Amino acid sequence: MTPAVFTGLPNTSPLCQEEIFGPVLPVVPFDSEEEVVVMANATPYGLSSSLWSSDIHRCHRISTRLKNGIVWVNCWFARDLRTPFGGQKASGIGREGGRYSLEFFSEAKTICYRYKG
Repeated sequence: MTPAVFTGLPNTSPLCQEEIFGPVLPVVPFDSEEEVVVMANATPYGLSSSLWSSDIHRCHRISTRLKNGIVWVNCWFARDLRTPFGGQKASGIGREGGRYSLEFFSEAKTICYRYKG
């Protein structure tokens, strides 16, 4: 598929609010770090995000505030398979990767007994 870039849409547009798994890029301008964090976190989904900047300190400030399972900084789809992967909010269920896979693919059960002694 040919990648598509969309401009002129409000951040409330379905194209900006839904998980679209395809080569689609909505471009929404912002004026401040605070504004872009609020916009990014306004979606009900939170699988991943990517930040691109030459200011690594800015990327760190923003990435720690994003409600996503993974944040890529100046890269995309780079991941050590031993690290956890999974979304937040309505994206995904739990984590997979490394030791987190054991919990993700397991079903914990608690059984409580009371004994009279």
